[in-house]
Amino acid sequence: MINQDFFLALEDLEREKGISQAEFISALENALVIAYKKSTGTSGGVEVRLNPDKKSIKIYSTRAVVEEVLDPEKEICLEEAQEIKKSAKVGDVLTTEIISKNFGRIAAQTAKQILLQKLREIERENTVSEFEDKEGELMVCTVRRIEDGNVYVEMGGNQIEGILMPKDQVPGEKYELNQKLNVYVKRVKNSGKIAQIVVSRTATGLVKRLFENEVPEIKQGVVVVKGIARDAGQRTKIAITSEDAMVDAVGACVGNKGARVNAIVSALGGEKIDIIQWSENPLEYISRALSPARVTKVIQTGDDSAIAIVPDDKLSLAIGRSGQNARLAVRLTGWKIDVKSESVAASELGELSTGEIEEGIEE
Repeated sequence: MINQDFFLALEDLEREKGISQAEFISALENALVIAYKKSTGTSGGVEVRLNPDKKSIKIYSTRAVVEEVLDPEKEICLEEAQEIKKSAKVGDVLTTEIISKNFGRIAAQTAKQILLQKLREIERENTVSEFEDKEGELMVCTVRRIEDGNVYVEMGGNQIEGILMPKDQVPGEKYELNQKLNVYVKRVKNSGKIAQIVVSRTATGLVKRLFENEVPEIKQGVVVVKGIARDAGQRTKIAITSEDAMVDAVGACVGNKGARVNAIVSALGGEKIDIIQWSENPLEYISRALSPARVTKVIQTGDDSAIAIVPDDKLSLAIGRSGQNARLAVRLTGWKIDVKSESVAASELGELSTGEIEEGIEE
């Protein structure tokens, strides 16, 4: 069952899969103990020792040396033990080699099954270790199966399984077998016999990583992402600023003829992206966050609340379908924003005292 070719194969496994011979041999020794006990029906102590240097395998029984034997499979009397080993004394564990003539095909097959299981466990542990530092990263994966609403993907060099659960799937996005997807690694999940990578297509982190990949200035730290608000599959607002006065942050993200942002839009399945120039002035930031609508004035009404005034014919654009544009602006800025048309604002704000209007900007 075990020969020179087997030990050479172990060396190949160490090179190809990164599994050390020591780990593999330990797993195999344990597997063969179980296989031997199953094939012989013994409940006594058994040890299996593999020697890669000598390319050999030996099986031993282990029995405790006692004065009175109660379990012959696990114990041996002092007199009999001393016939085997003169220095034996009560309390010792006597180890004797077993001639494994009966350790045949059934035991070998059992050992193989257990060994494969151990191999999968070791590979899983190695793979989980490989992915532990990938949390929060962008990865390309391949769709392998779709079951009960979950999309299972393969990723990484070892093709570990990732899961894209319904809550992490973009509404309306269709997934097909063998489809390539950009995904965001949410977390590495290692429970029981299953190692799984939980991935997302809806996380704001996916947008950030895509911009980092497409815009060298972001990866270099020249352009900084200050915030992202997203309705996955529909619209994203990303606020950016430049650390270098000579670099146009928005222009860098858009790219020549829109090449950079268009590549990101394509990776997100056509999702609209508003690139916002961040500002230290929160009122100016709010005005820009309501893009593509033009804002004529922003008035601060509280610590983190403001009224944004827009032309009458731009009100629906500023609010957006089902309130999406205004909602994303709120999430991006962290301010409560009340959007009003110029005509309504003129009527309502005319009744406010000057002291209640803390600050305003014109654009």
